[in-house]
Amino acid sequence: QVQLVESGGGTVQPGGSLRLSCAASVSIFSINAMGWYRQAPGKDRELVATITNSGDTDYADFVKGRFTISGDNDKNTKYLQMNNLKPEDTAVYSCYAIVARHWGPQGYWGQGTQVTVSS
Repeated sequence: QVQLVESGGGTVQPGGSLRLSCAASVSIFSINAMGWYRQAPGKDRELVATITNSGDTDYADFVKGRFTISGDNDKNTKYLQMNNLKPEDTAVYSCYAIVARHWGPQGYWGQGTQVTVSS
């Protein structure tokens, strides 16, 4: 069973920064792609950023220039650096990974971590 464990959430003032981590229980080299999603109360879940195993990244327009997705292969961990946070960034952030299994690619979700931006 593949596990993804997020950490790094918390409460921060507008303009502040947080770094979320998503640690995988499998080698990061078996992860075809990973994405960060978020869901605010009463809203649909939305894609924030993605990174492929070749390092290609993509971002939602509402976080471009503020958020950066990256990875540490030695730690089997992906990160989401969030700068210049705004109140509208408040949400539960979850990582999703597509893992190469012997039967084919399979998606896994982490448990989510709360990010609150408030003064």
